[in-house]
Amino acid sequence: MYTIISATNRIGSNTLKVSKQYQAFFKEQGIDAELLSLEDFNSFQRDENFNQLESEFLAPASKFIFVMPEYNGSFPGVFKLMMDISDLSTCWNFKKVMLVGVASGRAGNLRGIDIMTNMCNYMKMHVFFNKLPISAVSSEIENDVFIKEQTIQTIKTQIEGFIKF
Repeated sequence: MYTIISATNRIGSNTLKVSKQYQAFFKEQGIDAELLSLEDFNSFQRDENFNQLESEFLAPASKFIFVMPEYNGSFPGVFKLMMDISDLSTCWNFKKVMLVGVASGRAGNLRGIDIMTNMCNYMKMHVFFNKLPISAVSSEIENDVFIKEQTIQTIKTQIEGFIKF
């Protein structure tokens, strides 16, 4: 099972738009990737809501796609919190992950991607080498879809490689 995580709780974010586009591109490849948006995430500790999220989206996944916006040179704390309260060995160990950075600036959250790479290595995850920073995301999306053909092709190439990974 593939799980895409839209790694912010900001309502109406470009991160969720990008995540939905990734989900559609995976669908084109015949893969029904689950989408976990953190928009409604409000667990600060393990509770019934978190246990359900963990059993539905995290534990059964063999591959993850983390779509992470740039927050203060890294990624949102809500995403780190979700990872911190999860069962490390059940949810993350030895699973594969593809990283996507999203930013309105020019670097596409490169720092956040690097930080997450280190975290994933610590959690014994296998990180796909093709990490995509999407810069100036506001100019890449119109009506909730990517509009630049070069970006679309770059994403599809990343996805094709990840499927084989």
